[in-house]
Amino acid sequence: MLKEFKEFAVKGNVVDMAVGIIVGGAFGSIVTTLVSEVLMPPLGLLLGGVDFSNLYIVLKEGAKAGPYSALLDAKAAGAVTINYGVFLNSVISFLIMAFAVFLLVKAINTLRRMEKTPAAAPPSAPTTKECPYCLSSVPLKATRCPGCTSQI
Repeated sequence: MLKEFKEFAVKGNVVDMAVGIIVGGAFGSIVTTLVSEVLMPPLGLLLGGVDFSNLYIVLKEGAKAGPYSALLDAKAAGAVTINYGVFLNSVISFLIMAFAVFLLVKAINTLRRMEKTPAAAPPSAPTTKECPYCLSSVPLKATRCPGCTSQI
């Protein structure tokens, strides 16, 4: 049983999958940072200075009564909130990640299709030559043209 597990664990597919999961996790954090720190601030500015990560609805006031200036203040006061701005950031992160994966899969499929199509055969060596006098086709080993009987 241990031997079978070892064979399974070191197969190329399992190792590739593990590497893909690790790289995917790192890529996910990069996309999350890209969305929250690079894309959302200018988008919020275009929409009138809205900070998406601070969009929330207070369901129940905390120990300190609102209004709260930011989501962190509401959480610090113990307020119960629905954080739909954080959800919007997550949706945008997902869409960017899904698009990047789509492009990657599309590129891989294109490469696989190119592998499956047979390459053009190299041109074969010529078997005939042209007679310089009458321009008829003559076998390579011929010393006399059959059309004009000239010496080639």
